[in-house]
Amino acid sequence: MTVPSSSSRPAGGMSRRLALAGAAALAAPRLVRAAPLRELVLHGPPAGPSITLAHAVAAGALSDVADKVTFRAWRNPDEMRAGLTSGTMQAVVMPTTTAANLHNRGFGLRLVNVMTNGLLHIVSADPSLTSFKALSGRRLAVPFRNDTPEFILNRILAHEGLAAGRDIVVDTTGTPVEAIQLVVAGRIDAALVPEPAASAAIVRAQAAGKRVSRVIDVQTAFRQIAGPEATLPQAGLAVTARFMADRPDLVEALHSALERTTRQVLAAPARAAGSAAAPLEMPWPVVEASIEHSNLVAIRASAARAQLETLFRTIADGNPALIGGRLPDAAFYW
Repeated sequence: MTVPSSSSRPAGGMSRRLALAGAAALAAPRLVRAAPLRELVLHGPPAGPSITLAHAVAAGALSDVADKVTFRAWRNPDEMRAGLTSGTMQAVVMPTTTAANLHNRGFGLRLVNVMTNGLLHIVSADPSLTSFKALSGRRLAVPFRNDTPEFILNRILAHEGLAAGRDIVVDTTGTPVEAIQLVVAGRIDAALVPEPAASAAIVRAQAAGKRVSRVIDVQTAFRQIAGPEATLPQAGLAVTARFMADRPDLVEALHSALERTTRQVLAAPARAAGSAAAPLEMPWPVVEASIEHSNLVAIRASAARAQLETLFRTIADGNPALIGGRLPDAAFYW
């Protein structure tokens, strides 16, 4: 059987090929890398995950996401919530419990990833305060009223048969920096603070000829409640419904960049500290020292769902309102 040459094939075959080629050409733009935003502002707390954000910005790791990227630190949860409500913040690192609460209350937040598996420590000038029972009758500073550090503290105290106000005097401060200032000045017995504030307390005390140390690892205390395999997925990047609706194609690029940057931060903490010191308004030796105690990660939220639900159940035990009344649905986890 003779195969006809291209010139002798029926015109219909050529038409079909042209039609297929045309369809492929129309579909081709979908395969092209998404065009970056003109500008993106990333917001984060005065805590460990913001080291990753600041370093990603300084290193140009987010060029696939936006032509211009800046990082701004929020100073307290009220400022962060106001930014989300007003629409001035669209990509924010925040406590995962807060993100769950806002999602369940209809804010439409989606959690992109987990960026720390816990960075809370109790610091004190008294080396004997190595357990929560040892804090009985003492004064403990805790930043941010009605927020994650307080929720975790109350849950651990309940497990220990203790209660804030009854067994331990809890003084709420506006920021972690205020809490450590009280410790270094000797006006309070201990403070529950995140990194880099815990490292800052140690460094500031040394400069003043005093000794302050991390006396309790809160992550270890949490595992005694939640189980030996539990982590404390304390904070992560969340994006608003508006961001997800406008540019869902960029979320993968954003997460991938943070994965790469996290590895760089852990491999070269001094360099990362140089990027983050000014934005966090902390000396670079403090930021550098904090990295090994910050449990920095970049885990996709859907992959961390089991650990997140363990945290939510543990925190909300007896008070579901803390996470908006229920566990977040599947739409919460990117």
